[in-house]
Amino acid sequence: MSEPVYPAESVYNLIPKEAVHPQKPQRYMSKYRPTVLLEEKATKDAIKTMGPAKVDVPSPEKYLKKHSKEPKLHEKTRGPKEVRHIATAKKPAVPARTDKPAMGIHTQRDFIKTATALPTKPRPTCVDTRRGHKQLLENSGLVPKYIKKKHYGEVPQYLRRLHEEEIRAQEKYDHLVKEQREKRAMKHLTEEERGAALKGLKKSWDELHQEYQGLSFVADNQSKKSHRLQLEVAMKQLEDDIGLFERFKTIYIPPK
Repeated sequence: MSEPVYPAESVYNLIPKEAVHPQKPQRYMSKYRPTVLLEEKATKDAIKTMGPAKVDVPSPEKYLKKHSKEPKLHEKTRGPKEVRHIATAKKPAVPARTDKPAMGIHTQRDFIKTATALPTKPRPTCVDTRRGHKQLLENSGLVPKYIKKKHYGEVPQYLRRLHEEEIRAQEKYDHLVKEQREKRAMKHLTEEERGAALKGLKKSWDELHQEYQGLSFVADNQSKKSHRLQLEVAMKQLEDDIGLFERFKTIYIPPK
């Protein structure tokens, strides 16, 4: 991005300058404006001025009746065969709208109770004599009452057996999980094991160091170079392990 360029400093810039206000040009006004306004006012609809046009309100007596706008068909003329099927007896006329119904008729019947009432069920009975003596089946002793059983309210034997099997299965599963955790758990080295491991590491380092000292000074082939490099790497790893065993007294090793 380019830096802004400032004009060179001058003494004349210190002289205050008069503010120049640009004169706003006169708003444009078409010369055809009055003619256009007159034409728009003349061609404007009456309903778009001040609400809907005033029309005569329909009379309340001339309300819209049912089927008044449907097309009326011509009256059907009856033939000689249709005249024979016309009933002579007339049905009673439909009551007029001004007729009053019969009043003052009362009844003691409760229609709501009659409509909502359910039919009563007969209680089960049994006949215990040949002469037709009846008694309630519930009090006859023929219906078993489980609350009077000897072992009523006790846990059934099969439920106890299932519960014991479930407890044994859970204990077996917990024991298996505990064994798996113990197998995966890290082993803690005692002080004797730690000392023996440290002694063995130092002995291995001495053997490698003695072998390293016996190498020739000139490594003129690839096999000698690789052998020297392997010994150096093994000695460095043993030195790190020895330092770790000497620095920490508590050592954990993972399971095999």
